Amino acid sequence: MMNPMTRRSFAALTGGLLASAKVFAQAQTQPQAPLITRAIPRGGERIPAVGLGTASIFSQDSPATRDKASAVVQALVKQGGRLIDTASSYGDAESVLGAVISAAGLRGKLFIATKLESPDPQELKRSLARLKTASVDLLQLHNVSDKQQSLQPFRDWQQQGLCRYVGITSTFRGDYPAIEAVLQREKPDFVQIDYSIDNRAAEKTILPLAADVGAGVLTALPYGRGRLFRAVQDKALPDWARVFADSWGQFFLKYLLGDPRVTAVIPGTGNPGHMADNAAAMRGPLPDAGQRQRMVDFIKVF
Repeated sequence: MMNPMTRRSFAALTGGLLASAKVFAQAQTQPQAPLITRAIPRGGERIPAVGLGTASIFSQDSPATRDKASAVVQALVKQGGRLIDTASSYGDAESVLGAVISAAGLRGKLFIATKLESPDPQELKRSLARLKTASVDLLQLHNVSDKQQSLQPFRDWQQQGLCRYVGITSTFRGDYPAIEAVLQREKPDFVQIDYSIDNRAAEKTILPLAADVGAGVLTALPYGRGRLFRAVQDKALPDWARVFADSWGQFFLKYLLGDPRVTAVIPGTGNPGHMADNAAAMRGPLPDAGQRQRMVDFIKVF
């Protein structure tokens, strides 16, 4: 069985911890290229194209976890980011985020998305209390697996001002038929799906359908649950990729952002240096269609 390769273990192996720290330090002092933002199809509001995912990162509330979350959220905001994605089922993540965001007075600077496991008013009430906010920007139904799923309760909460947008999510291939059916019928404001350079199934059905119905797209698991860092752990970033990326993390994120149907990518991290490196993917040039195909071909050989 292969050992898991996390962003942290990959960075330690390749010297990337120092590189991430350098990116973080430079980001504080050097002029930056314009921020890449994307319009939410329904309404046209623009949001920065790189956010923060929180699954399995802030799941246990403690002083150390809150310190880590505070540093990462501050790094996100300093680099121009706004989007934080969490869920009621991510352990204590909502509570941790609510505490650090409230303490720093950052609620007005953030686009907060959370997920419910069911259309349960009590679950929503608990999430809002944990996040210390009267409303969220995006409320999503998590892991949709029923083709007949109705989003009417979410629409009702939207009308009540408890959320500004509604969405659906899944990171399971077996749920794609249900995601497609609900997208087509319910036309949510957002769909969140697993998508990475080595997991491109969403390009065939979900992305085209989202564009057709006017849904924004958030991409989870952009590093393929660590597979991608494992594949390149002993490889140098090729010279031709340095035109648009300064690290492997940016390489993987910019592949996704090279598709204009992607509204934002949400890589997870508990490291502020990695957050700065991720955020750098929403500045500078993006790969064109030919470069994206070259990226795919390059990764295929590993």
